[in-house]
Amino acid sequence: MEVRVENGGSCEVGKSGWGQSLPVPSIQEIVRSDFQSVPQRYIHENKGGPIISEDLADSLEIPVIDFSFLAKGDEDEVQKLHLACKDWGFFQVINHGVKEEILEKMKAAVAAFFELPFQEKKKYAKAENEIEGYGQNFVVSEHQKLDWSDMIFLFTFPSQNRNFKFWPLSLPGFKEALEEYSREMQKLAEELQANFSVLMGLKRDGLKRLQGGELKQGIRMNYYPICSRPDLVLGISPHSDGTSFTLLLQDDDVTGLQIKHNEAWVPVKPIPNSLIVNIGDATEIQSNGMYKSIEHRAVTNEKKPRISIATFMFPDDEQEIGPVETMIDDQNRPKLYRNIKYVDYVREKFSRKMEGKAHTQFAKLRATSDH
Repeated sequence: MEVRVENGGSCEVGKSGWGQSLPVPSIQEIVRSDFQSVPQRYIHENKGGPIISEDLADSLEIPVIDFSFLAKGDEDEVQKLHLACKDWGFFQVINHGVKEEILEKMKAAVAAFFELPFQEKKKYAKAENEIEGYGQNFVVSEHQKLDWSDMIFLFTFPSQNRNFKFWPLSLPGFKEALEEYSREMQKLAEELQANFSVLMGLKRDGLKRLQGGELKQGIRMNYYPICSRPDLVLGISPHSDGTSFTLLLQDDDVTGLQIKHNEAWVPVKPIPNSLIVNIGDATEIQSNGMYKSIEHRAVTNEKKPRISIATFMFPDDEQEIGPVETMIDDQNRPKLYRNIKYVDYVREKFSRKMEGKAHTQFAKLRATSDH
Protein backbone atom coordinates (compact mmCIF):
# COMPACT_ATOMS: atom_id res chain seq x y z
CA MET A 1 0.00 0.00 0.00
CA GLU A 2 1.36 3.42 -0.91
CA VAL A 3 1.47 5.78 2.07
CA ARG A 4 1.47 9.31 0.77
CA VAL A 5 2.62 12.37 2.68
CA GLU A 6 -0.26 14.64 1.83
CA ASN A 7 0.19 18.38 1.98
CA GLY A 8 -1.13 19.91 5.15
CA GLY A 9 -1.75 23.46 6.29
CA SER A 10 -3.34 26.27 4.35
CA CYS A 11 -3.17 26.80 0.59
CA GLU A 12 -1.64 30.24 0.71
CA VAL A 13 2.04 30.70 -0.15
CA GLY A 14 4.12 30.39 3.00
CA LYS A 15 6.55 32.88 4.45
CA SER A 16 9.38 32.04 2.06
CA GLY A 17 7.40 31.79 -1.17
CA TRP A 18 10.37 29.88 -2.58
CA GLY A 19 8.40 27.21 -4.36
CA GLN A 20 6.38 24.06 -3.98
CA SER A 21 6.79 20.32 -4.34
CA LEU A 22 4.34 17.53 -5.11
CA PRO A 23 3.39 15.16 -2.27
CA VAL A 24 5.12 11.79 -2.52
CA PRO A 25 5.02 8.46 -0.66
CA SER A 26 7.11 8.13 2.51
CA ILE A 27 10.00 5.86 1.60
CA GLN A 28 10.42 5.00 5.28
CA GLU A 29 6.90 3.56 5.31
CA ILE A 30 7.40 1.74 2.00
CA VAL A 31 10.49 0.02 3.46
CA ARG A 32 8.62 -0.80 6.67
CA SER A 33 5.92 -2.67 4.76
CA ASP A 34 8.25 -4.34 2.22
CA PHE A 35 12.01 -4.00 2.60
CA GLN A 36 12.83 -6.31 -0.34
CA SER A 37 11.18 -4.50 -3.25
CA VAL A 38 12.39 -1.35 -5.00
CA PRO A 39 9.47 0.46 -6.68
CA GLN A 40 10.16 1.39 -10.30
CA ARG A 41 9.88 5.10 -9.63
CA TYR A 42 12.96 4.94 -7.36
CA ILE A 43 15.21 3.14 -9.83
CA HIS A 44 17.82 5.45 -11.37
CA GLU A 45 19.03 3.73 -14.55
CA ASN A 46 21.93 6.08 -15.20
CA LYS A 47 23.67 7.08 -12.00
CA GLY A 48 26.39 8.94 -13.89
CA GLY A 49 30.16 8.63 -13.60
CA PRO A 50 32.62 6.28 -11.90
CA ILE A 51 32.82 5.95 -8.11
CA ILE A 52 36.23 6.11 -6.49
CA SER A 53 36.79 3.39 -3.89
CA GLU A 54 36.91 4.41 -0.23
CA ASP A 55 40.57 3.33 -0.04
CA LEU A 56 41.50 5.63 -2.90
CA ALA A 57 39.23 8.36 -1.50
CA ASP A 58 41.27 8.30 1.72
CA SER A 59 44.42 9.05 -0.27
CA LEU A 60 42.75 11.93 -2.12
CA GLU A 61 42.63 13.93 1.12
CA ILE A 62 39.49 16.01 0.98
CA PRO A 63 40.68 19.20 2.73
CA VAL A 64 40.48 19.39 6.51
CA ILE A 65 40.32 22.86 8.07
CA ASP A 66 41.23 23.40 11.72
CA PHE A 67 38.64 25.94 12.79
CA SER A 68 40.55 26.91 15.94
CA PHE A 69 43.43 28.17 13.75
CA LEU A 70 41.08 29.84 11.29
CA ALA A 71 39.33 31.76 14.08
CA LYS A 72 42.72 33.11 15.21
CA GLY A 73 43.47 34.39 11.72
CA ASP A 74 46.26 31.87 11.06
CA GLU A 75 47.51 32.71 7.56
CA ASP A 76 48.38 29.13 6.62
CA GLU A 77 44.87 27.97 7.57
CA VAL A 78 43.28 30.84 5.61
CA GLN A 79 45.32 29.80 2.57
CA LYS A 80 44.20 26.18 3.06
CA LEU A 81 40.60 27.45 3.10
CA HIS A 82 41.20 29.32 -0.17
CA LEU A 83 42.54 26.19 -1.88
CA ALA A 84 39.75 24.02 -0.45
CA CYS A 85 37.06 26.34 -1.84
CA LYS A 86 38.82 26.76 -5.18
CA ASP A 87 39.85 23.15 -5.89
CA TRP A 88 37.20 21.13 -4.05
CA GLY A 89 34.25 23.30 -2.96
CA PHE A 90 34.06 20.99 0.08
CA PHE A 91 36.05 20.60 3.29
CA GLN A 92 35.74 19.02 6.72
CA VAL A 93 36.00 21.26 9.78
CA ILE A 94 37.62 19.99 12.98
CA ASN A 95 38.11 21.75 16.33
CA HIS A 96 35.04 23.87 15.62
CA GLY A 97 34.23 24.38 19.29
CA VAL A 98 30.71 22.92 19.21
CA LYS A 99 30.42 20.52 22.14
CA GLU A 100 30.02 16.86 21.23
CA GLU A 101 26.98 16.76 23.51
CA ILE A 102 25.18 19.36 21.35
CA LEU A 103 25.92 17.39 18.18
CA GLU A 104 24.73 14.14 19.75
CA LYS A 105 21.54 15.75 21.11
CA MET A 106 20.73 17.05 17.65
CA LYS A 107 21.26 13.65 16.03
CA ALA A 108 19.13 12.01 18.73
CA ALA A 109 16.32 14.57 18.23
CA VAL A 110 16.25 13.90 14.48
CA ALA A 111 16.32 10.13 15.00
CA ALA A 112 13.43 10.44 17.50
CA PHE A 113 11.37 12.41 14.97
CA PHE A 114 11.76 9.76 12.27
CA GLU A 115 10.93 7.04 14.79
CA LEU A 116 7.51 8.63 15.40
CA PRO A 117 4.45 6.81 13.99
CA PHE A 118 3.67 7.91 10.44
CA GLN A 119 0.34 9.47 11.47
CA GLU A 120 2.22 11.66 13.96
CA LYS A 121 4.87 12.77 11.43
CA LYS A 122 2.08 13.59 8.95
CA LYS A 123 0.92 16.39 11.28
CA TYR A 124 3.99 18.33 10.14
CA ALA A 125 3.54 17.65 6.41
CA LYS A 126 4.54 20.40 4.02
CA ALA A 127 1.91 23.01 3.27
CA GLU A 128 0.60 23.65 -0.24
CA ASN A 129 2.91 26.00 -2.21
CA GLU A 130 5.63 25.72 0.42
CA ILE A 131 8.92 23.90 0.92
CA GLU A 132 8.90 23.82 4.72
CA GLY A 133 7.81 20.78 6.73
CA TYR A 134 7.89 16.98 6.44
CA GLY A 135 7.91 15.28 3.06
CA GLN A 136 10.16 15.83 0.07
CA ASN A 137 11.26 18.83 -2.04
CA PHE A 138 12.18 19.24 -5.72
CA VAL A 139 9.36 16.96 -6.91
CA VAL A 140 7.93 18.87 -9.87
CA SER A 141 6.46 16.04 -11.96
CA GLU A 142 4.44 12.89 -11.36
CA HIS A 143 6.89 11.04 -13.60
CA GLN A 144 10.33 12.02 -12.30
CA LYS A 145 12.50 9.54 -10.40
CA LEU A 146 12.28 9.82 -6.62
CA ASP A 147 15.02 9.77 -4.00
CA TRP A 148 15.34 7.08 -1.31
CA SER A 149 14.91 9.50 1.61
CA ASP A 150 12.40 11.44 3.69
CA MET A 151 13.10 14.84 5.17
CA ILE A 152 11.81 17.64 7.34
CA PHE A 153 12.95 21.17 6.50
CA LEU A 154 12.54 24.10 8.92
CA PHE A 155 13.51 27.75 8.81
CA THR A 156 15.50 28.34 11.99
CA PHE A 157 17.14 31.81 11.94
CA PRO A 158 16.20 34.58 12.46
CA SER A 159 13.67 33.39 15.03
CA GLN A 160 10.82 35.40 13.46
CA ASN A 161 11.13 33.14 10.38
CA ARG A 162 10.17 30.06 12.41
CA ASN A 163 6.81 28.55 11.65
CA PHE A 164 6.08 26.34 14.64
CA LYS A 165 3.21 24.50 12.97
CA PHE A 166 5.91 22.47 11.23
CA TRP A 167 7.95 21.86 14.41
CA PRO A 168 7.22 18.64 16.36
CA LEU A 169 6.88 20.56 19.63
CA SER A 170 5.29 17.59 21.42
CA LEU A 171 8.48 15.55 20.90
CA PRO A 172 10.46 15.90 24.16
CA GLY A 173 13.71 17.83 23.72
CA PHE A 174 13.36 18.42 19.96
CA LYS A 175 12.84 22.20 20.09
CA GLU A 176 15.60 22.70 22.66
CA ALA A 177 18.10 20.57 20.74
CA LEU A 178 17.32 22.30 17.44
CA GLU A 179 17.51 25.81 18.90
CA GLU A 180 20.85 25.13 20.62
CA TYR A 181 22.29 23.52 17.50
CA SER A 182 21.01 26.38 15.34
CA ARG A 183 22.77 28.96 17.56
CA GLU A 184 26.07 27.09 17.32
CA MET A 185 25.81 26.81 13.53
CA GLN A 186 25.12 30.55 13.29
CA LYS A 187 28.33 31.32 15.22
CA LEU A 188 30.40 29.06 12.99
CA ALA A 189 28.77 30.52 9.88
CA GLU A 190 29.64 34.09 10.91
CA GLU A 191 33.33 33.21 11.25
CA LEU A 192 33.35 31.34 7.94
CA GLN A 193 31.61 34.22 6.19
CA ALA A 194 34.18 36.66 7.59
CA ASN A 195 36.98 34.51 6.18
CA PHE A 196 35.27 34.25 2.78
CA SER A 197 35.03 38.06 2.81
CA VAL A 198 38.77 38.41 3.39
CA LEU A 199 39.53 35.87 0.67
CA MET A 200 37.43 37.92 -1.75
CA GLY A 201 39.45 41.05 -0.97
CA LEU A 202 36.86 42.62 1.35
CA LYS A 203 36.89 43.55 5.03
CA ARG A 204 35.71 40.85 7.46
CA ASP A 205 32.19 42.26 7.44
CA GLY A 206 32.17 42.86 3.68
CA LEU A 207 29.87 40.00 2.65
CA LYS A 208 27.65 40.58 5.66
CA ARG A 209 27.10 44.17 4.50
CA LEU A 210 26.52 43.10 0.89
CA GLN A 211 24.04 40.43 1.94
CA GLY A 212 21.84 42.75 3.97
CA GLY A 213 22.96 41.76 7.47
CA GLU A 214 23.18 38.37 9.10
CA LEU A 215 22.89 35.20 7.05
CA LYS A 216 19.54 33.46 7.24
CA GLN A 217 19.36 29.80 8.17
CA GLY A 218 17.28 26.73 7.39
CA ILE A 219 17.91 23.15 8.50
CA ARG A 220 17.05 20.07 6.46
CA MET A 221 16.99 16.79 8.41
CA ASN A 222 17.27 13.71 6.19
CA TYR A 223 16.47 10.06 6.86
CA TYR A 224 17.81 7.38 4.50
CA PRO A 225 16.29 3.94 5.16
CA ILE A 226 18.13 0.75 4.28
CA CYS A 227 17.67 -0.51 0.71
CA SER A 228 17.84 -4.09 -0.55
CA ARG A 229 19.37 -2.83 -3.85
CA PRO A 230 21.42 0.29 -3.06
CA ASP A 231 23.00 0.02 -6.52
CA LEU A 232 19.63 0.97 -8.07
CA VAL A 233 18.68 4.02 -6.01
CA LEU A 234 19.96 7.39 -4.85
CA GLY A 235 19.43 8.82 -1.37
CA ILE A 236 19.61 12.32 -2.86
CA SER A 237 20.10 13.04 -6.55
CA PRO A 238 23.18 14.99 -7.72
CA HIS A 239 22.83 18.72 -7.08
CA SER A 240 24.63 21.80 -5.87
CA ASP A 241 23.19 23.89 -3.04
CA GLY A 242 21.51 27.23 -3.79
CA THR A 243 22.99 28.61 -0.56
CA SER A 244 25.90 30.83 0.44
CA PHE A 245 27.29 27.70 2.06
CA THR A 246 26.07 24.62 3.91
CA LEU A 247 27.22 22.94 7.14
CA LEU A 248 26.54 19.20 7.28
CA LEU A 249 26.42 16.92 10.30
CA GLN A 250 26.22 13.22 9.50
CA ASP A 251 26.50 9.83 11.15
CA ASP A 252 30.11 9.14 12.07
CA ASP A 253 29.97 5.45 11.13
CA VAL A 254 27.97 5.41 7.87
CA THR A 255 29.45 6.88 4.69
CA GLY A 256 26.71 8.19 2.42
CA LEU A 257 27.86 11.53 1.00
CA GLN A 258 29.67 11.54 -2.35
CA ILE A 259 31.07 14.62 -4.07
CA LYS A 260 31.99 15.10 -7.73
CA HIS A 261 35.70 15.71 -8.18
CA ASN A 262 37.44 15.48 -11.56
CA GLU A 263 34.29 13.86 -13.03
CA ALA A 264 34.31 10.97 -10.51
CA TRP A 265 32.25 10.43 -7.34
CA VAL A 266 34.37 10.57 -4.19
CA PRO A 267 32.92 9.11 -0.95
CA VAL A 268 33.40 11.43 2.03
CA LYS A 269 34.27 9.40 5.11
CA PRO A 270 33.25 11.46 8.13
CA ILE A 271 35.81 12.42 10.76
CA PRO A 272 34.05 11.85 14.12
CA ASN A 273 32.48 15.07 15.49
CA SER A 274 33.54 17.06 12.43
CA LEU A 275 31.29 19.14 10.21
CA ILE A 276 31.41 19.17 6.44
CA VAL A 277 31.14 22.56 4.72
CA ASN A 278 30.33 23.03 1.06
CA ILE A 279 30.26 26.17 -1.02
CA GLY A 280 26.84 27.13 -2.36
CA ASP A 281 25.80 28.75 -5.62
CA ALA A 282 25.51 32.22 -4.05
CA THR A 283 29.20 32.16 -3.04
CA GLU A 284 30.21 30.84 -6.47
CA ILE A 285 28.36 33.79 -8.01
CA GLN A 286 29.82 36.34 -5.56
CA SER A 287 33.35 34.99 -6.09
CA ASN A 288 32.79 35.21 -9.87
CA GLY A 289 33.46 31.49 -10.22
CA MET A 290 36.66 31.40 -8.17
CA TYR A 291 35.03 29.24 -5.49
CA LYS A 292 32.94 26.35 -6.71
CA SER A 293 29.58 24.98 -5.67
CA ILE A 294 30.11 21.29 -6.31
CA GLU A 295 27.67 18.58 -7.29
CA HIS A 296 27.10 16.07 -4.51
CA ARG A 297 24.71 13.22 -3.81
CA ALA A 298 23.89 10.64 -1.14
CA VAL A 299 23.85 6.88 -1.50
CA THR A 300 22.16 4.23 0.63
CA ASN A 301 23.19 0.83 1.99
CA GLU A 302 21.63 -2.55 2.89
CA LYS A 303 22.58 -2.66 6.55
CA LYS A 304 21.98 0.58 8.38
CA PRO A 305 19.71 3.62 8.02
CA ARG A 306 21.50 6.95 7.94
CA ILE A 307 20.69 10.46 9.17
CA SER A 308 22.20 13.73 7.98
CA ILE A 309 21.51 17.29 9.06
CA ALA A 310 22.21 20.10 6.56
CA THR A 311 22.26 23.69 7.83
CA PHE A 312 21.79 26.05 4.90
CA MET A 313 23.12 29.61 5.21
CA PHE A 314 21.72 32.10 2.70
CA PRO A 315 21.25 35.84 2.05
CA ASP A 316 18.09 37.85 2.59
CA ASP A 317 15.41 37.17 -0.05
CA GLU A 318 15.43 40.74 -1.34
CA GLN A 319 19.22 40.99 -1.47
CA GLU A 320 20.84 41.22 -4.88
CA ILE A 321 23.69 38.79 -5.41
CA GLY A 322 26.33 39.11 -8.10
CA PRO A 323 30.12 39.01 -8.45
CA VAL A 324 31.81 41.35 -5.96
CA GLU A 325 33.89 44.05 -7.63
CA THR A 326 37.15 42.75 -6.15
CA MET A 327 36.67 39.40 -7.94
CA ILE A 328 36.21 40.92 -11.42
CA ASP A 329 39.19 41.51 -13.68
CA ASP A 330 38.19 42.42 -17.23
CA GLN A 331 41.40 40.93 -18.65
CA ASN A 332 41.81 37.72 -16.65
CA ARG A 333 38.46 37.11 -14.94
CA PRO A 334 35.64 38.96 -16.71
CA LYS A 335 32.24 39.06 -15.03
CA LEU A 336 30.60 35.65 -15.51
CA TYR A 337 27.33 36.14 -13.64
CA ARG A 338 24.60 38.74 -13.70
CA ASN A 339 23.27 40.44 -10.61
CA ILE A 340 20.06 38.80 -9.49
CA LYS A 341 17.71 39.07 -6.54
CA TYR A 342 18.34 36.06 -4.28
CA VAL A 343 14.67 35.07 -4.05
CA ASP A 344 14.45 34.94 -7.87
CA TYR A 345 17.44 32.61 -7.99
CA VAL A 346 16.01 30.31 -5.31
CA ARG A 347 12.60 30.18 -6.99
CA GLU A 348 14.28 29.11 -10.22
CA LYS A 349 16.11 26.34 -8.35
CA PHE A 350 12.96 25.07 -6.59
CA SER A 351 11.01 25.04 -9.86
CA ARG A 352 13.18 22.15 -11.10
CA LYS A 353 14.01 18.63 -10.04
CA MET A 354 17.54 18.12 -8.75
CA GLU A 355 19.72 17.81 -11.84
CA GLY A 356 23.30 18.68 -11.06
CA LYS A 357 24.14 22.30 -11.74
CA ALA A 358 21.71 22.94 -14.58
CA HIS A 359 19.93 25.65 -12.58
CA THR A 360 23.11 27.77 -12.28
CA GLN A 361 22.86 28.66 -15.99
CA PHE A 362 20.02 30.96 -14.91
CA ALA A 363 22.55 33.35 -13.32
CA LYS A 364 25.22 33.23 -16.02
CA LEU A 365 25.80 36.17 -18.32
CA ARG A 366 26.72 34.08 -21.33
CA ALA A 367 26.90 30.44 -22.28
CA THR A 368 29.88 29.24 -20.27
CA SER A 369 30.69 25.73 -19.21
CA ASP A 370 29.88 24.68 -15.67
CA HIS A 371 32.77 24.88 -13.25
